[in-house]
This record gives sequence, C-alpha cells and structure tokens, in this order.
Amino acid sequence: MIDILRLSLPITVWLAGFSAVYALQGLSCSRHWPADLDARQVLLAAYAVAIVLQLIALLAVLYAPSKARFVQTTATVLAATALGAAVWTLMPVLATSVCL
Repeated sequence: MIDILRLSLPITVWLAGFSAVYALQGLSCSRHWPADLDARQVLLAAYAVAIVLQLIALLAVLYAPSKARFVQTTATVLAATALGAAVWTLMPVLATSVCL
C-alpha cells in the first residue's frame, strides 16, 4: 500500500460514510423517498456498511504494514480514530427517530 494512501484512506472512508448516511437520512425525510421503503432499515444498513468499511481499512493498515515505522504508527492511529469517529458520529442513526 502506498504510504500516502495508507495515511489518507481511513479518514476518507469515514468522510464518505458520514456523508452517505446523512444524505440518505435527508433524502428519507423528503417527499422523494419511496413510501414502501423503510427508511430506518436503510439507515441501519448504511451504518453497518460504514462500520464494516472502517474495520476493513483498519485491518488493511495492520496487515499490510509500511516499512517506515512513523508512517505505520500514524496510519494505525488514524485508522483507529476514524473507526471511533464512525461509531460515534453515526450513532444518532441508532438512537433517534429518522425524521425529527
């Protein structure tokens, strides 16, 4: 894995997951959402996919280590932080109603 990709991938995956989940939430509260599609189930599935992608990013950093110790340590910390951020910032999907 290229070092710059190793450093930027976990935070980029978090940003994409955060954007996708909350875009889905906004869309599910609009009049364009299909009436027969349960928004809560779609949001929970998107939450699960975002967390799984973060875990994959963390495992990729751990199981394909960099030769540079600083890069490996920084990438591991960033990947763990991005996983924590994904769990924390997407938790309202689990805890609150879809449309307030």
